[in-house]
Amino acid sequence: MKKTLWTLGALALAAAVVGCNSLPMGGIDADKLTQEMVRTGFRSEGIAKVERVTQTDETLQLCSAADAAGKPLAPEVAKRIEEANLKTIKWPSDGKFLGDWKQGEQIAQSGRGQTWTDGANAANGGNCYNCHQISKEEISFGTIGPSLYHYGKLRGVSDPNSAAAKPIVEYTWGKIWNAKAYNACSNMPRSGHMGNLTETQVRHIMALLLDPASPVNK
Repeated sequence: MKKTLWTLGALALAAAVVGCNSLPMGGIDADKLTQEMVRTGFRSEGIAKVERVTQTDETLQLCSAADAAGKPLAPEVAKRIEEANLKTIKWPSDGKFLGDWKQGEQIAQSGRGQTWTDGANAANGGNCYNCHQISKEEISFGTIGPSLYHYGKLRGVSDPNSAAAKPIVEYTWGKIWNAKAYNACSNMPRSGHMGNLTETQVRHIMALLLDPASPVNK
């Protein structure tokens, strides 16, 4: 236990050093030191892999560096990141954007999934209420993200299949699939891109937000 706490404490210290300066200091390369501590202090177990805490993704690397420096990304860098992430969005394979809002509510409520005790084929939850208000029936929700109550109604989506609704429908899908396509350093998970949610699950959440029959739009 003491060794684990020491490792985590040392890792936090190394991360702080990286946040101040990722270049070699006093003969010590802070980046390499941090990577070595992650390698020796963490292990893969079940479906929980060490790769989750190693930032090999350029988007995460650049956003983390900007956050550590307390500065926003340069506009040209942010634009490049957004363009790269936009290309990763996978649109509905059959052209259908909306599923069942009732199943969407269940997914939004669930925060289960991707722990070392979960099976590789187990369905993950969306954990949407952790950051957003969605329906009025649920009184427990986070405020990191904006309220999504009346999401479709406020945007005038009376018929999600109409040509007029297409821009909002496509934007909503893209935002759920990979939020960083629209905001380079968004705190919102890239749920589809990272495989947290399946295409079918994204459809159900889309229905929760946009189906006029959903309690979200009542």
